Amino acid sequence: MQFKLGLIVNPVAGLGGSVALKGSDGAETAAKAMQLGAEPKANLRTRAALEVLLAHQDDLTIYTVNGEMGEQTASQLGFNTHVIYQTNDITTPEDTEQAAKLLVEQGVDLILFAGGDGTARNICHAVGDSTPVLGIPAGCKIHSGVYAITPKAAGRVVEMLVKGELVSLGDADVMDIDEEAFREGTVKAKRYGEMQVPSEVRYVQAVKNGGKETDELVLADIAAYVVSEMDEDCLYVMGSGSTVAAIMEEMGLDNTLLGVDLVADQELVAQDLTAQQLLELTEGKETKLVITLIGGQGHIFGRGNQQLSPALIRAIGRDNIIVVATKTKLQALNGRPLIADTGDSELDDELSGYIRVTTGFNDHIMYAVGHQDGLHPEEK
Repeated sequence: MQFKLGLIVNPVAGLGGSVALKGSDGAETAAKAMQLGAEPKANLRTRAALEVLLAHQDDLTIYTVNGEMGEQTASQLGFNTHVIYQTNDITTPEDTEQAAKLLVEQGVDLILFAGGDGTARNICHAVGDSTPVLGIPAGCKIHSGVYAITPKAAGRVVEMLVKGELVSLGDADVMDIDEEAFREGTVKAKRYGEMQVPSEVRYVQAVKNGGKETDELVLADIAAYVVSEMDEDCLYVMGSGSTVAAIMEEMGLDNTLLGVDLVADQELVAQDLTAQQLLELTEGKETKLVITLIGGQGHIFGRGNQQLSPALIRAIGRDNIIVVATKTKLQALNGRPLIADTGDSELDDELSGYIRVTTGFNDHIMYAVGHQDGLHPEEK
């Protein structure tokens, strides 16, 4: 299973720093910096991040922009590289935004980008919180919380994802300052939005006894978060298992532990449904699916929830699947991927890749979904 890494480099990021321009936003400022003798550093810093991943070249594919916006550095290092967007020699913020949108359409697992706060703003404008991102610090201004502390640190976080380690997802602010005011000695920072950023796992809630999770408390956190995020105008197919049962309990609803129920506006629509009943009741309606994994095995489809037919899963769509699990249960897999064994091999392929797993209240990680063999990518 290949990790799909999106890569965008702002080749003029940081140009103004060495020549005291306090930024490089705008084509005129970048040109002036070059005239003053500034040397581009963004691709060098991107190279430092990607070099950390050289040992994992067989496990990832890089989707990027031609030339200095990503292809050049990735190809020089020998990565399997696909160009999804073509730009001219003079790049613009619009190129960054268009490339980011195309990377989302490609279904990349993470967008890695090199730049400064201006670049982060462009990425945020294009993708919002739809896809996890991580910045390689290369600009003059780094006020946003979406950047790793160093280029190599960015590479290490991506390495953790590629290796299938547990990596939390959190919201981080995108900030920027007014460069014109900054050049006059005034700092005016403004928040422009937030994006989802991976980071190392930290047990910061529901922790007792030497760093192990207290399952009862974690399940309560997961349940409270899922219920708080439920849309009144949406149907929810509630899968089997104790983690989903905790969500039903949070809503005060009877639960079919080894079956599948249907909920709308936090009220029961029907219980213990068959595959055909699920298809009939959800046809043409906005629907989301809440599932967990079988402890020790890692199956999310094909074990104990055959009512979730390939036709239903396709109709709901991968983006509307809510996976819930405690970190303790995920760690027990020892890096093995979650398994989709729907009985439809093409659907299993479509479901593979990295998926967001809710592991607490507004606490998420990225975890791999594999195939019936249950092998970690490194074992293939």
